[in-house]
Amino acid sequence: MKIEGEGYLLRVFIGESDVFQGRPLHEAIVQAARSMGLAGATVLRGVLGFGANSLMHRPAAAGIPSELPLVVEIVDRSEKIKAFLPTLDQMVREGLITLEKVSIVMYRSRGT
Repeated sequence: MKIEGEGYLLRVFIGESDVFQGRPLHEAIVQAARSMGLAGATVLRGVLGFGANSLMHRPAAAGIPSELPLVVEIVDRSEKIKAFLPTLDQMVREGLITLEKVSIVMYRSRGT
């Protein structure tokens, strides 16, 4: 697959303990993106953060479970990202989803 030109960067901000249908939400999002033929997805783990409820998300301390922030990033053409948004709406119960235009300079698989 080869993609160049205008596209969208989709970011999904969630917590590492978030789940969807009994599995980690970030894994479910990546699998759904793969199933829908999106170009790729990356999960990034934050070291510290807070969200709408202002609770600090940080590494585990003695006796306190860890709840680090995660960001799932997906880049593809606008029509494919827009088609994926209803799926995310069903999956993400709490978090933040952002979308921004990007210029895709190069995206190629080994076969192209």
